[in-house]
Amino acid sequence: QVQLVESGGGLVQTGDSLRLSCAASGSIFSINAMAWYRQAPGKERELVAVMTNGGSTNYADSVKGRFTISRDNAKNTVYLQMNSLKPEDTAVYYCKLLIPSYVYWGQGTQVIVSS
Repeated sequence: QVQLVESGGGLVQTGDSLRLSCAASGSIFSINAMAWYRQAPGKERELVAVMTNGGSTNYADSVKGRFTISRDNAKNTVYLQMNSLKPEDTAVYYCKLLIPSYVYWGQGTQVIVSS
């Protein structure tokens, strides 16, 4: 059984920074990629950032230059450093773990950016 536990969300002001964490635990033998998604009220869930096992990264255009995804392989933890936050970044942020033949999702952590 694999579990993802996210943390780090909260209420911040425009221009502030937050760092989200997602720790994966359980029987994990191989990871293809870890990613962050977000879902704002009334909108579909969207990809924010992804990091493959080889270290390649990809970002949504809306967060390029402001967000950075990183990973601690020893801890099976992925981070999302979010700088220069904007009200439009307000959403529930979800961690996603891709292993061969399966996908796991975290429970989500709320980020609210006030103007």
